[in-house]
Amino acid sequence: MAKFFGNLHLVLAVGLLASFAIMFSVDADGVTAQSITGLLYYFNFVQIPTMPKIPAELKPGVSKHIAPSALFFFRWGALMTVVFGLIVSIQAGYGHQALMLDENYLLIGIGMWLALIMAFNVWFIIWPNQKKALGIVEADDATKAKAASTAMMTSRLNTLLSIPMLYTMVTFNGG
Repeated sequence: MAKFFGNLHLVLAVGLLASFAIMFSVDADGVTAQSITGLLYYFNFVQIPTMPKIPAELKPGVSKHIAPSALFFFRWGALMTVVFGLIVSIQAGYGHQALMLDENYLLIGIGMWLALIMAFNVWFIIWPNQKKALGIVEADDATKAKAASTAMMTSRLNTLLSIPMLYTMVTFNGG
């Protein structure tokens, strides 16, 4: 067991398979899409406020090792939230209506659009700017500072959007 649980990627793969098994074997009316917001909250409530307090010689440990790894799971978590939500909504028969904001599926439709906006922000605004800010791609100091600010503000926007998104997904009752 220790060998299994010691391998994070294997645990995630089995969790993903278990999610698919549940998704396709349980009555879809009782299933709602779940959002992976833990890393969003980690960045906004832990890493960003803590970084100014970390001594300069220790900051590379975060920016070169912890942040890139956390951002990897952050990006893929955002994508999986959208993919699982779409699978569940299509399987339950309301995917199209929800995305078109049909009045019978307006609540979950708003949640789905919020998730799509948040995933777009992660992949096309936050991640490209974080690559510059963290030095993963070449950038001068002014560009790094602007990129860090843009990534932080967009991440904060996602934090703001995550609250109503979670509300819509938790309170949706299947139409």
